[in-house]
Amino acid sequence: MGERDDPGTIGRRVQRLRAERGLTQRQLAEPVYTPAYVSTLESGRVRPSDDALRHLAGRLGVAFDELATGRSARLVTELRLRLTEAQRLFAVGEAEAAAEQYAELLVEAETQGLAGEQAAALLGLGECALETGELVAGRQYFERAEACLAGAPLPARVPALRGRAVAHYLAGELRYAVYLLETTLDELNRGGLHDPDALLLLYASAIGPYMDMGAHARAAQAAEFALALAPQSGDPALVARMHRSVARTLVAEGRLAEADASLAKAAELYRALQVRTELAICHWMRGYVYARDGRLERAEAELREALGMLSARRAALYGSQVAVELADVLHRRGKSDEAAALLHGVLDGLSPERGAVHSAAAHRLLGIIAEDARRTEDAEEHYVRALSLLERAGTAGDLADLCRLLGDLLRRTGRVEAALDAYRTGLGHRTAPGTTTLGPAPAQPPL
Repeated sequence: MGERDDPGTIGRRVQRLRAERGLTQRQLAEPVYTPAYVSTLESGRVRPSDDALRHLAGRLGVAFDELATGRSARLVTELRLRLTEAQRLFAVGEAEAAAEQYAELLVEAETQGLAGEQAAALLGLGECALETGELVAGRQYFERAEACLAGAPLPARVPALRGRAVAHYLAGELRYAVYLLETTLDELNRGGLHDPDALLLLYASAIGPYMDMGAHARAAQAAEFALALAPQSGDPALVARMHRSVARTLVAEGRLAEADASLAKAAELYRALQVRTELAICHWMRGYVYARDGRLERAEAELREALGMLSARRAALYGSQVAVELADVLHRRGKSDEAAALLHGVLDGLSPERGAVHSAAAHRLLGIIAEDARRTEDAEEHYVRALSLLERAGTAGDLADLCRLLGDLLRRTGRVEAALDAYRTGLGHRTAPGTTTLGPAPAQPPL
């Protein structure tokens, strides 16, 4: 027997519908039941069986679910169709319109008492908030979605858990993001809950924070698992996201041609799905690949394309990340003034609580530009600011690199002891990338 209202509520509903249709208790009851049974039911003194409710629903001309729960099947279907439309709006780049629709649907789902639809609307609002850089609001939406799904199996709760982890990651809280993803993976794998879509979503989402923390071996392993799970997934958008994430590990390993091929597959899938943010991120990652391979002109073109697409979508945080990559390419092409202007624009839109890792990257590059222009004090100020941001985020590899830059600057200006302190700090972060901040790896899927 499924979820239904209490006998008193059902009795009052039957009485109201019977009165609206001008039926007597005898007309409603016959030929299967007695008027006395209907009277007892309407007074809430008996819990009707499913068979009784089906009979009454047929006589009253309503659906069984509507009589048992008060929810119109037609209205529920329409609500689900509108949820699909909101998902489409988000996919084609209209995040604000999608958020408005999700907010309306959330109110309706709450009124109808539809936990699954409430969770879907909250997940949509969370994704819209991440898109526009409202990380605190996004995290709260994902937390509410988890609460709606509290009684559901873990695979059903994975999108909300993953959304919360991404919100923490984008805020620079890398260790906590990894903790959320790894504990969920561990619970899924140890519990035998081998849902391919859930596992693929988690492994693909873990690659970014692993890379930023310098845990390249663990990132490569997550990419390997994601690739093995991809053929089992029925979600092309998820497979496309996986290809984009895997490309990061391939770049780190110097396998640039393979990374480019992986990104091309992702872009093809996103074009077919019209998911413009993900397509923009593919252009971004291709630009990243070309930059690492020294093809700076092509890198600039890809990154400008990505930035234009993300700016049109008002995807603030992703746009800021792309802008930092583009500024690096512009600086390497001798366009340092344009690069600096772009970076100052990035810093105006970020804060330590909102995009700390990418604020640090902007300060690092501004330090390099200032050092090239022999503005030593400005360079040191930018390096120190970047160091403070990265220490909060725990990005081991980036911290080591920054300590080297700061140490070199201090040594050139005659502050040898301070330079040695900076180098020692950097060596401490470089000793065992990923192992100083991460515990044991989660249980592995049975591939």
